[in-house]
Amino acid sequence: MHSLLKSVFAVLVFACALPAAAAEQVVIVNGMRLPPSAVAALQLAYRTIIPNGRYWYDAASGLWGREGQAFAGQMHAGLQVGGELKANASNGDTNVIVNGRRLPRSELYALQQLVGPVRPGRYWLDAYGNAGFEGGPPLVNLAQARARGAQGYAGWNNNTAFGNWGGDGECSYYNSPNGDSVMVGNC
Repeated sequence: MHSLLKSVFAVLVFACALPAAAAEQVVIVNGMRLPPSAVAALQLAYRTIIPNGRYWYDAASGLWGREGQAFAGQMHAGLQVGGELKANASNGDTNVIVNGRRLPRSELYALQQLVGPVRPGRYWLDAYGNAGFEGGPPLVNLAQARARGAQGYAGWNNNTAFGNWGGDGECSYYNSPNGDSVMVGNC
């Protein structure tokens, strides 16, 4: 009986210590430490344990990753967590900037597998996979491009009121309604 009471007491002490240990968690997003309540809410919402560490989060697209690394996943966009996304959040080394973050080569290569060559410049990306040049209309949907690629379709084309955008894995093109066009890659 005495050992049973000792075991129950040990379990109760351990259970009481868990919230204190969780409060000591250090999760930094875009340079700002999240309060323990925010970490707990994210862990509950996503049913996971967030390891201590430094992360970046793109509120426009929902993409996130470890600081200094390429994206690791996507969560809800628009969350009010952390500070402002920095251009060097993922140690990007390309001239392709999406939502203010410079892409690392690994992300650029993955993007090019979906849409063909990507010309250097500044782009926007939303949570639904719509993307375009900064300040411009959507030109491509990455989710649709990925779905087509999974079906073995090498080429893609997207017609919008603002022009036509497409590619075949080696050449990408944009044709504007006024007749101007741009081709990038091995065309």
